[in-house]
Amino acid sequence: MSETKEVYWHLPGLCYFRLLNQVLINTMREYPEKFRDGYRIGSVYGTIPGAIWNGGRAVFGISNKAEIERVIATYNQYGIPARFTWSNSLLEEKHVYDTYCNMIMKVADNGLNQAIVNQPVLEEYIRREYPSYKLISSTTKRMVDPARLQEEVMKDYFLVVLDYDLNRNEEVIKQLEPVANKIEILVNEICFPGCPKRAEHYREESRSQLEFDNRTNFRCPNNSREKRNFEECMKRPAFMSTEEVERYIERGFVNFKIVGRGLPQQFVLDSYLYFLVKDDAREFIRGKITGTLNYLMEQQRAAMRR
Repeated sequence: MSETKEVYWHLPGLCYFRLLNQVLINTMREYPEKFRDGYRIGSVYGTIPGAIWNGGRAVFGISNKAEIERVIATYNQYGIPARFTWSNSLLEEKHVYDTYCNMIMKVADNGLNQAIVNQPVLEEYIRREYPSYKLISSTTKRMVDPARLQEEVMKDYFLVVLDYDLNRNEEVIKQLEPVANKIEILVNEICFPGCPKRAEHYREESRSQLEFDNRTNFRCPNNSREKRNFEECMKRPAFMSTEEVERYIERGFVNFKIVGRGLPQQFVLDSYLYFLVKDDAREFIRGKITGTLNYLMEQQRAAMRR
């Protein structure tokens, strides 16, 4: 690049990869010269377990208020927004008053944090009750019509996450260049372009979350039953190489999203190393992150044995 731009990366695993993300953040602060110039963590997205507003992937469990405060502080102490994936596609008005979800929103209502939205009923509620949150239009809307996408970008959203089917649609990308700073691009999507089951999958995950039904195992013909790994992901049609990312940055796109919800931690770590770290420093940073993670996990195990 002719000049260093601020480029923002949005990372998965608000709770699930909390330890990995914290180690990454500290490693970036300790070894900034090992990471790509101008790259910043724009947010960490995900959900608190058991929140019915959650979409994209169902996450079960429960967290108390103190634990939620610790999760938010993990990121906010570095000025990094926590971004809630409130993209459940089956929400109705009765769901917006959920006590647990509203408690989460109140805990994180400090002007820094964000929310991904899908349904108008929840979006309107958040705008009214929690106006300090920046709102992001979710990729789960499956907005692949160029005219509709243009309308979406013109609305009052902080960012619009581009449907990955449009990542390489040159006509669409060209039209978006004037508003490139409002577009967020998925770089390592594991699904195949044009998947006819994608919207159905989102709805099933939403239903599972609303009904607390963890027995559902959605079967998609495009997904391999083998354990997911980054090498496999790189062969997928929707995957964007670091060279492609650089070209998009040159065109003004500065927000990129790394997927990882529901995937193995090794997949997520490999994605971080590939996209964020300079080529000749990947093994060094891998060693630093892996060593720190192993140490911290051993400390946790020791504490549990006491």
